[in-house]
Amino acid sequence: MHNFILVGPMGAGKSTIGRLLAKELRLPFKDSDKEIEQRTGASIPLIFDVEGEGGFRERERAVIADLCQLEGVVLATGGGAVLREDNRQALRAGGQVVYLCTSVDQQLERTARDRNRPLLQASDPRSVLSALMAIRDPLYRSIADVIIETDERPPRMVVTEILDRLASLPPRESRDESALS
Repeated sequence: MHNFILVGPMGAGKSTIGRLLAKELRLPFKDSDKEIEQRTGASIPLIFDVEGEGGFRERERAVIADLCQLEGVVLATGGGAVLREDNRQALRAGGQVVYLCTSVDQQLERTARDRNRPLLQASDPRSVLSALMAIRDPLYRSIADVIIETDERPPRMVVTEILDRLASLPPRESRDESALS
């Protein structure tokens, strides 16, 4: 059984699309940020306040390692999950990785009223998102089996494209071997 792992920036639609994809595939849905909150009994903003980003990232590493060991789930990750090499390795080994790509404009629109995003509690969220994207986009791309644009697209249309694109992929082993030659 394969896992389907969604990566991408905040506001790309990972949770919404992940729930729909899981329903379509009749698989359980897991959200790494929600799992962190359940394990700690604290919200992500509170973890950031008390432990800083470093403490949060360590909790995220442990949760991703655990979730990637599951079989037959759809997993939505936090936007910064790809920052650590060990997370990228676990995600890549854990299943088919789908990068939900979106523009900074779309991120701003989708996250404008969300107070649960500690990195956006800044005077200039656009510059924060642009800086994050510059660092993270190459990391998302480095582990993605497919890249899907989500800007201005209904979630169900994105799910259909994910299913179509994943179905047309050759087995990862043959893709990895052709990349080496």
